[in-house]
Amino acid sequence: MKDDALEQGLAYCAQHHPHLKQAISERYDELVPDMSDSLIEWAYGRHYSREGLDARTRQLATLAALTALGGQTAPQLKVNIEHSLAVGATRREITEVIWQMAVYGGLPAAINGLNAAQEIFDALDNAPI
Repeated sequence: MKDDALEQGLAYCAQHHPHLKQAISERYDELVPDMSDSLIEWAYGRHYSREGLDARTRQLATLAALTALGGQTAPQLKVNIEHSLAVGATRREITEVIWQMAVYGGLPAAINGLNAAQEIFDALDNAPI
């Protein structure tokens, strides 16, 4: 897996998040050359592509971690809410995972997470068809 982690990450993203590589590249590669390749290789090629958990479960775990970390993770939480929907998680599952983190990250963290989810859901509901 080590030798082909970038290829595995690119394949994973092509299947689940087709615009992610380009978005990361446009945003960060000028500041940090090849950051997009590094992120795709490490996060998606070495972690999301692993056997043992399906993509939906991995995304829900990611939402839990980002929520428990608190409000400073809101941008990443929003992206990962979209990614969770893309791999089959329901809105109910997303909000339940976020709410569960009130026990572990505190009510402010859970409320911030729910606010992020509501923003994504509202944007999706109000997107032009």
